Amino acid sequence: MTIQTNTPQGILDQAETLRPTLESGFRDELVQSLYDEAERIAKRSVHKRGDVGYDLDQRIDRFVTSPIFGLPIMLLMLAAIFWVTITGANIPSELLAKGLFWIEDQAAALFTNIGIPWWITGFLWHGIYRGLAWVISVMLPPMAIFFPIFTILEDLGYLPRVAFNMDWLFKKAGAHGKQALTMAMGFGCNAAGVIATRVINSPRERLIAILTNNFVPCNGRFPTLIMLATVFVAASFSPAFASFAAAGTVVGVVLIGIFFTLLVSWALSRTILKGEASAFTLELPPYRKPNVGRILYTSLIDRTVFVLWRAIQTAAPAGAIIWLLANIHTGGVSLADHIATFLNPFGYLLGLDGVILLAYIIAIPANEIVVPTMMMVYLGTGMMTAMPGLSDLRSLLVVDHGWTMLTAINLMLFSLLHNPCATTIMTIYKETKSVKWAVVSVVITLGLAFLVTFITATVARGLGWV
Repeated sequence: MTIQTNTPQGILDQAETLRPTLESGFRDELVQSLYDEAERIAKRSVHKRGDVGYDLDQRIDRFVTSPIFGLPIMLLMLAAIFWVTITGANIPSELLAKGLFWIEDQAAALFTNIGIPWWITGFLWHGIYRGLAWVISVMLPPMAIFFPIFTILEDLGYLPRVAFNMDWLFKKAGAHGKQALTMAMGFGCNAAGVIATRVINSPRERLIAILTNNFVPCNGRFPTLIMLATVFVAASFSPAFASFAAAGTVVGVVLIGIFFTLLVSWALSRTILKGEASAFTLELPPYRKPNVGRILYTSLIDRTVFVLWRAIQTAAPAGAIIWLLANIHTGGVSLADHIATFLNPFGYLLGLDGVILLAYIIAIPANEIVVPTMMMVYLGTGMMTAMPGLSDLRSLLVVDHGWTMLTAINLMLFSLLHNPCATTIMTIYKETKSVKWAVVSVVITLGLAFLVTFITATVARGLGWV
């Protein structure tokens, strides 16, 4: 069949026919030709007198976007943000938790005094309300710190430079450089990161960014990572350096997450989402003074409140389920203990245990409740409970329940790679308008989490490391 190229449809058909014949360097050639043409037009239109030196923006960009200094500067800035978030959120989280739990105690006492049955009091206040209190006290302070910092970098003009620095990596993975921006948003919340993929014009590359955003640990997973970094890593350092060691460990986990993001993006772009990477043209905006009003509104209203509200909607039923499992007994043992015992053999294969797997099943609505759920089952309490002190926590995990360094490493890996929370799954469905892609996101992440932890546990045991 002869293609008529003198009609719009004919031109499109011819382009579709020629697309598979494009060489791998076509994307770079296209971008280079655009810049060459822009430079040619600028030379014809702009006349300079004398030598014009670099302005301040260009001098800064010589370092910030440098092939040598660009990525190290980005990693140092990321480590600083994590350190500020980790150290700055501890006290507000503790105060907020104490206030919310005081309300719980008063309300439960009131219900008891007026004769409300214990199971109604427990279900409403020690189940649903306590689950909400945990999510709010754990999520709100870190988000109130992280999102404003993120918005300042966005308003300052730094984030486009991040995309510029990362583009060559994403290009090799068959993805788009702007995926780096969506990953940065995912550090606050993966649901927000999925929404941020709207900045990517190519539907194929946007879908890759959506399916891989979960490999960036959100602030709901930070409590688990921080707890492990504190108990198994920072405890080996002096108090003066403990917070830096914890932050460094979390940054290490983030780098592993970036590796898996690129790996899975590469695999998707060569299998179910084949296609040529689209041209990446990005105008680096000038550095500008951040707008305080915009920062406060965007970070606190558009992001923090939006994400927190979605988490609250999914955390309420999780709190109810946790309380029921802990307070319904058969044969003198709670349902939570029965399920954890049943899951123990499978957990052993992954270098974990049944309690950890149970906590992650219950915490599908909200990752923030993983640690308190584990503490509840280990301590045998009838409700989610606060973490004990560092020495008591280490004794509980290592001495009483046999945790090893393998348990800590695999729990970090599982926390990084496992399925998205319910809020993110709902967001993926709404953004893609497809149940299929929401399911694929769960299959990819959960399957990879099982595979990686199984291989790690098998190798560690085979080499006699545990």
